[in-house]
Amino acid sequence: MFDLGWSELLLVAAVALLVIGPKDLPVAMRAVGRWVGKARAMTRHVRAGFDEMVRQAELEEMEKEWKRHNEAIMAATGPLPDLGGPAGAAPAPLADPAGEPPVVDLGPPPPAAEASAAQGPGPAEPAR
Repeated sequence: MFDLGWSELLLVAAVALLVIGPKDLPVAMRAVGRWVGKARAMTRHVRAGFDEMVRQAELEEMEKEWKRHNEAIMAATGPLPDLGGPAGAAPAPLADPAGEPPVVDLGPPPPAAEASAAQGPGPAEPAR
């Protein structure tokens, strides 16, 4: 950033030693160190705030994209079917009062699943 080399730093240290003096130099170096620490903390705070604003903007953009994508999917598939229950009715229970889960008939498997199920598992690999 400042592009200071060792020769420039040595020159600054020599001038500081002559101007401030050896007695007050440690006090001055501590003060400079505190200022540098405060400057770094403020820079870190500003950068964190900026990163948070960028992250929030990206999240808002992603939410808009997800909403557009969801609307496109809903438009392509059509409305959801009515399950026949009255409006405001409680949902159907997942199990009957005896504790048995409901039986769901999924229909016949697709043809590709039947062919792979008929073949059975593949050949076993030889032991090494």
